[in-house]
Amino acid sequence: MSAAPRHPVQTAAFLIGTGLILFQIWLLLAPQQPLFERPIHLGLALVLLFLYRPLEAPSWPRGLRLAIDAALIAATLAVTAYYLIEFPRLTTRMENVSPVLPVDMAAGAALVLLLLEGARRAVGMILVWVLLVFILYAFWGNLLPGWLGFRGFDAEAAVEIATMTTAGVLGITTSTSVNFIFYFILFGAFYAAVGGGQLFIDLAVRLAGRATGGTAKAAIIGSSLMGSISGSAVANVVSTGVFTIPLMKRTGFAPHRAAGIEAIASTGGQLMPPVMGVAAFVMAEMLGMPYVNLALAGLIPALAFYLALLLVVDLSARRDGLRSLTREEVNATPAIAPRLHLILPPLVLIALLVTGYSAAYSAVAASASCLIVPFLRPSTRIGWSELATALRDAPRQVADVAVPIAAIGLVIAVAVQSNLALKFAASLLSLSEGSLYASLALAMFGCIVMGMGLPTVAAYIIGAVLFVPALQELGIQPLAAHFFVFYYCVLSMVTPPVALASFAAAAVGQASTAKTSFSAFGLSLVAFFVPFGFVFDPGVLGQGGLAQVTLSAAGLFASTALWAVAFGGWCGRPLTWAWRLPIGVAGLASVILPAGSGAWLMAMGLGWSMVAAIGLLSRQTRKGMAVSPAE
Repeated sequence: MSAAPRHPVQTAAFLIGTGLILFQIWLLLAPQQPLFERPIHLGLALVLLFLYRPLEAPSWPRGLRLAIDAALIAATLAVTAYYLIEFPRLTTRMENVSPVLPVDMAAGAALVLLLLEGARRAVGMILVWVLLVFILYAFWGNLLPGWLGFRGFDAEAAVEIATMTTAGVLGITTSTSVNFIFYFILFGAFYAAVGGGQLFIDLAVRLAGRATGGTAKAAIIGSSLMGSISGSAVANVVSTGVFTIPLMKRTGFAPHRAAGIEAIASTGGQLMPPVMGVAAFVMAEMLGMPYVNLALAGLIPALAFYLALLLVVDLSARRDGLRSLTREEVNATPAIAPRLHLILPPLVLIALLVTGYSAAYSAVAASASCLIVPFLRPSTRIGWSELATALRDAPRQVADVAVPIAAIGLVIAVAVQSNLALKFAASLLSLSEGSLYASLALAMFGCIVMGMGLPTVAAYIIGAVLFVPALQELGIQPLAAHFFVFYYCVLSMVTPPVALASFAAAAVGQASTAKTSFSAFGLSLVAFFVPFGFVFDPGVLGQGGLAQVTLSAAGLFASTALWAVAFGGWCGRPLTWAWRLPIGVAGLASVILPAGSGAWLMAMGLGWSMVAAIGLLSRQTRKGMAVSPAE
């Protein structure tokens, strides 16, 4: 890879991206007014998106495509200039009182159109259709019957709400991109450029490669570590899957099984602190709580997710007789010791977060450490090429995230201003007839359906707007309600028929898309009902005293492990469905029942009694087989 881009468009994108990085560092040192910093951030992200993702229409003349891209960039710059020029007026005007000028109408309409096209290029048409539905609802909601109907907005009110205040596209979603997402993407790009991602994979192979199902365990460990830094399921699949999927296939895993393991492991990275996924930053903003507190709340569920996943691949590998890596194959992995110091940047990030520094400052300091730590040993020193890669990749990844989530601000504005969110909550409660379990099931199903084809952050924001109020009406605490929605929106990345992470893994592993999707979904069922634990046991999210949190964690781990035994189908011997079914029912019951209740204790006792009995019987059988007739 060359040290710097040579094509004029690439050079322009590189310089603009570097400018965005410098702008964001300046904001960290000298925060500005929302209607100043957010339009510049969004404007630069739009320009980068149009440069890095040019119009794809092969049947159109190249000159026309270039002209359209140039026109979009010019329009973006004009809209950004409008916000800079009109900044004093926009920050002092009174909403619903001050007039909406023709220039406001033109700039607002242009921004919405630019965001629609940007969202299309970044994530595809599914999100665009969702946005269009909400835009149509804003104008013609009065035509809908029943609780869906409302009077609708006129053009001036719509533009004012959507683009002239901090309630629309320049609201909480863009604020999250400015104040959180950018800095963590910056760290992820710098850490990957200095070899941190490869270190995670090689470390996982060294740790787990020779264990039963070792290649699958290495994939899970490596993808969880990398996913906790990158926060993107699809990006994680593409970056780690090119190594882990062929490795699993080499030791006997079917292509779709290997791809499915990588897909679910990479998806779970969005649940794993310290970075989690982009949606987690939005959640912290919505809840108004420090991000470090949110990350700590997500630690126990994430550990339960991965421990159950490791257990099920271990048991299924024993059942299917799959081999592990040989000593020679493990030793062929590059030595860890000469690169072990590269683990320092994530440790810097975690240490700063835990000691109370802001998330943005912690991420920037950790990014800066990526420029120092490689020079601790001659073999890991970096040059201009690695730095240029990070400076190019970080703004590009930011653009791919910032534009779609800014566009989702339209959904929030319409849902809140039209009172749709509260009316939807009331309708959900009515449909479930006030039943907590029925409401949770409906919210779970809704989040999964919405997440099919949408990025996690898009699905989460829409789900939080529509479902969280209903869950809170049932007495569920805000943190638990938001985590419930977040968790299922994450799992929608591997839920058929549209499963983005599974599709990416199938492409990398040259496997059947359908088989990969169902394989990943089947593995996700190991921890599919963990969010019900959030509702009934606040200790699962780290709420309460040390004793309560410890007991809640132990109970969750034991419950998911029981569920995993049923899915793995092995307990010293292959398990028939006559055993797997009752063990699975006991495991499911212990996951979703209120922790510590009589029914929960009974389910746990029955489940683990069956497991212990089968394990003891298998052990006695093996001893009997080991004794020869002569003895």
